[in-house]
Amino acid sequence: MAGSAAASGGCPVDHTQRQEPTCPVDHTPTEESKCPVDHSASLSAFLPQGPELDPHNNMPLTPEQHAHPTQQQLSTHRTVSSIPRASRYQQSECPTVDAQSDNWVYPSEQMFFNAMKRKQWAPREQDMKTVVPIHNIVNEMCWSQILEWERMHEGCLQPKLLKFEGKAKQPSPKARVRAMIGYQMPFDRHDWTVDRCGKQVRYVIDFYQGKRDPANPEKPSFFVDVRPALTVEGAWDRTRRFLGI
Repeated sequence: MAGSAAASGGCPVDHTQRQEPTCPVDHTPTEESKCPVDHSASLSAFLPQGPELDPHNNMPLTPEQHAHPTQQQLSTHRTVSSIPRASRYQQSECPTVDAQSDNWVYPSEQMFFNAMKRKQWAPREQDMKTVVPIHNIVNEMCWSQILEWERMHEGCLQPKLLKFEGKAKQPSPKARVRAMIGYQMPFDRHDWTVDRCGKQVRYVIDFYQGKRDPANPEKPSFFVDVRPALTVEGAWDRTRRFLGI
């Protein structure tokens, strides 16, 4: 199942260009081009003396809301997502859980800026007001597509997100096969693990650059391909969806 952040006629993925896939939000990185929303497990390699990371999202256990010495203070407001988080921590121990709703909480502009600094990118303060909402919208899109799959399992009324992992350098089998027949590679990949009322289920998400709007070519466009991982159960769910049963 796939969803698009920009409505347009025809296929939502732009296959007219065969260049290497890159994140559509250009922040002039200082290393090889990749999506700035990188949750890869290798992040800790950049932080030999850095803060302790949560292994479930590779973000600091204590939110980094401080401004860098040469940087203006950005907003520290954090938006509560619609994504329920599977219980693993006491409320006081987990900074990414909203105390009222138990949902995941998105990073603030300042946290996002600091995260990009840690990853040796060259973020610009003025971009954060655009980049952070895009990050949040894309995550909401992914969760909406996961819920469509989860409705096939009526025994669990409230699936929850347990953890997520970035695997940008590990293309999915589907992405590799598509590339072999001429389609573009995704610019990022995430694996999300869902708690289905006590059962852990993994989903694979490929992120593609969508077609640009001719009337607004600078506006980012995304296409996400969300489906269950290729396990026995996941393959059966894909088959049921394909056959409409």
